[in-house]
Amino acid sequence: MTRLVLWSSLALLLYTHAGYPALLWLLLRFRRERDADPRDGTNMELPSVSLIIAAHDEEGVIAGRVANARALDYPSDRLEVIVASDGSTDGTAERARAAGADRVLELPRGGKVAAQDAAVELARGELLAFSDANSAWAPDALRHLVARFADPRIGYVCGQVRFLGRDGSNQEGAYWRYENAVRALESRLAGITAGNGAIYAVRRSAYLRLDPRTSHDLSFPFSTVKRGLRAVYEPAAGAEERMAPTVEGEFRRKRRMMRHAWPTVLAGGLLSPRGYPPLYALEVASHRALRYASPALHLALLGTSVALAARGDRLGRAALAAQLGVLAAAGAAPVMPALPLRLARYYVLVTAALAAGLWDHLREGTPTSWEREPGTR
Repeated sequence: MTRLVLWSSLALLLYTHAGYPALLWLLLRFRRERDADPRDGTNMELPSVSLIIAAHDEEGVIAGRVANARALDYPSDRLEVIVASDGSTDGTAERARAAGADRVLELPRGGKVAAQDAAVELARGELLAFSDANSAWAPDALRHLVARFADPRIGYVCGQVRFLGRDGSNQEGAYWRYENAVRALESRLAGITAGNGAIYAVRRSAYLRLDPRTSHDLSFPFSTVKRGLRAVYEPAAGAEERMAPTVEGEFRRKRRMMRHAWPTVLAGGLLSPRGYPPLYALEVASHRALRYASPALHLALLGTSVALAARGDRLGRAALAAQLGVLAAAGAAPVMPALPLRLARYYVLVTAALAAGLWDHLREGTPTSWEREPGTR
């Protein structure tokens, strides 16, 4: 039984991180049905769009964000820029108005999701686009997002965010390239299982009011699929954000993100297969359920390795030595910043952030408000 738990934990970890992307590639290779060309919508009549930016105490970046929105290659009479100031105590609202926002909402502090809901109530656009206050979109980003909605099956589209300002100790670049590659495969097969807050859009009819403790990033894609529409990824729609300057900062950021994700995972319907097409259910189980279970799988792997090693079992000793080696590499990364060591450190901290976010959620609950990580502005 101990060996069975060890092999099962190891197999599931290897599958979710390596086997699953390979399976997606194989399924797409042998799949007969192909999606319509995402560029088919480039000649359609451009719909009106409301671009919503939720902000809390963002006076340092909000003017630049509004100016970036105004500079997009999109007809100005079809683009409405709304800034939803979520209980800001600084000059966020004034600077947004001065920069040319069409509407600036000064709201009591209720969290990002509540601010977005309030903005949607007043938005006039046929499509609703969303962005972070510290994001900068490429000039053609909105056109690429909008083009995908020429397909009536699509209800949600997210773009590709690139992170700037990384130093040598941060491996978000490698992690994010991997995540985007998996996202692209999922998008072609059955739909993406998560988006990102920097750049995405939804049909007005597909917009949902969520538990204010959660976020659109995780809840919108699977909810869209359950309503019979598709959630897709458009890498040509590019945005940029600054990232936390250290891996430790990324740990804190991901811990906060997971604290807000766990209500969706545990009680928000993500893991309920009802309403999922079979291939999308496979994606959720492989990319979400197993990924979020990876801290428990690692603990099971470590515990069984220790138990077997104590009996003199060669398999247990080898498995324990491999795990201690990864932990040692992660610990050595700050003083010996070689790429394999940095990758080990990043993997360990990201996995720990999943567990820490769950601990925070279970111990203290999840607030509706979000706090940004220093150094990301």
